[in-house]
Amino acid sequence: MLQKTRGVALSYIRYRETSIIARVYTEEFGLQSYIVNGVRSAKSKNNRIALFQPMTLLDMVVYNKNDRDLHRISEIKTLYPFQSLPFDVSKSTIAIFVTEMLNKVLKEEAGNPVLFRFLADAILFLEEAHDNYENFHLTFLLKLAFFLGFGPESAREFENQLRENSYPFLPDTDMETALNKMLRQPFGTLVKLTRSARNELLDALVAYYQIHIDSIGEVKSLPVLREVLG
Repeated sequence: MLQKTRGVALSYIRYRETSIIARVYTEEFGLQSYIVNGVRSAKSKNNRIALFQPMTLLDMVVYNKNDRDLHRISEIKTLYPFQSLPFDVSKSTIAIFVTEMLNKVLKEEAGNPVLFRFLADAILFLEEAHDNYENFHLTFLLKLAFFLGFGPESAREFENQLRENSYPFLPDTDMETALNKMLRQPFGTLVKLTRSARNELLDALVAYYQIHIDSIGEVKSLPVLREVLG
């Protein structure tokens, strides 16, 4: 049955000679995998593989069958053409890290329009931001945790959960203030963190996710993100 849905491109792997299998978080059906034929061929029109770069917002018409793990796309176009995200080194590095984390934590194969709207709004903020986005990945993980069922209510709760699981996180007053701002304020709120503090909080957030989701394992994009953004 043909159905319309919006989606966020997460990743893709090569499939046979000219095709890919794309993972997309959709508004109507949750996390789905789609076979896309011919996008790696020299004859492919309009560079369609670019539609599946990390965090691309998609408008799709898909063949959805509940008894299948792989689906097909009838029509696809970008929902919002990016002008900065793929071309700005800092933003694209953040996008790679965020989509790696989403690939690890999103499992549900059912629609969740509220979560999709959060993802879309966050992506649009990052695309359109000219400044105050250096903490985007930290704020994003803190806010995403609420949709996954383990969001901390305060910096103190975040700290206590880490300590209870033997992670040595000892934030000072400035760090606690920054954490509470990121938890309670929207993306783009000015939060002052030094490079070392940003890296410390990033490591603590990844550890926090690993405590709650056993399957996360190694985050391969983490060293690059530390180097580029800190």
